[in-house]
Amino acid sequence: MPDELIVNGTPYPLPEDPRVTLLDFLRHDLGLTGTKKGCDHAQCGACTVILNGLRINSCLTLAAMHEGHQVTTIEGLGIADEPSPLQRAFVEHDGFQCGYCTPGQICSATAMLDEIANGWPSDASETLDGPFEASGEEIRERMSGNLCRCGAYANIVAAIRDVAESEPAA
Repeated sequence: MPDELIVNGTPYPLPEDPRVTLLDFLRHDLGLTGTKKGCDHAQCGACTVILNGLRINSCLTLAAMHEGHQVTTIEGLGIADEPSPLQRAFVEHDGFQCGYCTPGQICSATAMLDEIANGWPSDASETLDGPFEASGEEIRERMSGNLCRCGAYANIVAAIRDVAESEPAA
């Protein structure tokens, strides 16, 4: 699998131009427009995707750097007929208004819940040793890299907590 990147389970050849960001590769080359270009400086989180299980800002990394890596975008988490639990919770809790930040929020929250389940502490954690609870404070700290200009934060936190409380602990 040389010179390939696996996106949502499908291998794709890397772009010929090594200067293409992962964000632009996803949007322009693959047509996966769920991942958004917000600030293009990793300040807003709209471009968040999951790379090998970790959340990253796709605007600041080059596609060529991720040969053989697994990328999951919002399109890989669920579809309209079969949404992921977080996608369902965002709808149920009205965790979006304009929806521009929502794909990045959901990708980030998906990986964040895995971080909590795997016992990774955050700055809000009372101790460095897990287990950790997905409290409002913990969620707000861990999601602080994802901005919502509409201000739907309370509903976003409620949606994430709903999923965290319904999923069995690891």
